[in-house]
Amino acid sequence: MDDRFTGLVGTARVEADAAARGLSVRVVSRPDARSLAEAAELLGLEPSGIVKTLVVKRHDGDFLFALVPGGRKISWPKLRALVGVNKLQLPDAAVALEATGYERGTITPLGSASEWPVYADEAIVGHQVALGAGAHGYSAFVSADELISSFGAAVADITEPE
Repeated sequence: MDDRFTGLVGTARVEADAAARGLSVRVVSRPDARSLAEAAELLGLEPSGIVKTLVVKRHDGDFLFALVPGGRKISWPKLRALVGVNKLQLPDAAVALEATGYERGTITPLGSASEWPVYADEAIVGHQVALGAGAHGYSAFVSADELISSFGAAVADITEPE
């Protein structure tokens, strides 16, 4: 993890990394929701405005982040072609926690224990989105375009409908 974030946990790591990148992020507490539609309504967004940050393990043991809008899932053939590999997989929760320092449901590239390449689905471009914020019960609102720029993320069609 970046030494600037040593000792910081959860939303504090997210906010510190965002500040270091010059990225405007608003972390808000959010109630539990039973569905994507309910979560979107509670946050005042369309379901596609809730973006999952998925940790993806490469065949060589490295990882990457995939930013996937609500209502969509990774298209493995598209993502493999973009990354230029034959094998990608979602690691189990313990591996994702070790790789990022965040539990599933809270994962974000912001403040991650390791900085991995970021791949963003093109559908999020031009939108204000809500991401995991490093702790359960919180979401981080951010401009997708600014987030993409701050990570030098690759943008492409990497998803398909759920």
